[in-house]
Amino acid sequence: MPITGPFATFPSLRDRVVVVTGGASGIGEAIVEAFVAQGSRVAFLDIQRDAAAQLIARLTPAAAHTLEFFACDLTDTTALQQAVQTITGQHGPVDILINNAGNDTRHAIDEVTPESFDRSIAVNLRHQFFMAQAVLPGMRSAGRGSIVNMSSIAWIIPSTSVSIYATAKAGIVGMTRTLAREVGADNIRVNCILPGAILTERQRRLWFTPEYQAEVLAAQALKRFILPEEVARLALFLAADDSTAITGQSHIIDAGWV
Repeated sequence: MPITGPFATFPSLRDRVVVVTGGASGIGEAIVEAFVAQGSRVAFLDIQRDAAAQLIARLTPAAAHTLEFFACDLTDTTALQQAVQTITGQHGPVDILINNAGNDTRHAIDEVTPESFDRSIAVNLRHQFFMAQAVLPGMRSAGRGSIVNMSSIAWIIPSTSVSIYATAKAGIVGMTRTLAREVGADNIRVNCILPGAILTERQRRLWFTPEYQAEVLAAQALKRFILPEEVARLALFLAADDSTAITGQSHIIDAGWV
């Protein structure tokens, strides 16, 4: 079983403005909760209104700041840019962007159409670039910033039945390295996280069959499942000033699969 703590507190994250995409459920939910626990000013974007309302209700009693939710389809670039403008108008520049949102719906190669290809790239890759683009002016004016992009080990294993998702997740690694080089002179860091098989509610409901569980445990060095909050703790470190010399890097959290 995972270590139960206590876990690190990062003073540099207190009062920082944090934006999390796909923050209403799964890994994103765990990331939102982790930053709220650090005393950050957290805003999250998602299309899941009910899940977002439940998360806000659960976290608000112990939150140091108001937790803000923006109902936003991240394939709508204008909408996400407007959300960032609202956040910066209320709180000042975004200090930390966690580009978490994605969708790993399975598909056979023969089922892919030009439209479904474009949709998958938009959901899993395109919005990460435009979210970064939207927060960069504020980060430059502040003279600091941390962007954490969510990739996956899916393209390294390699996985099957997720060819476009895996393509997008490989692209995130390249994008991360390029952006890090371009904005490093502005004291802005860009890193990415590559999770393995994370035991989210969605994964448990859709994919964690006994056969898949056996496959995962056989592949991993650690013979247990990884929880969303373990990914969140890595995101905290990459966002905090404790990691100020780390940029352009890919951080795998997969219990020793690859």
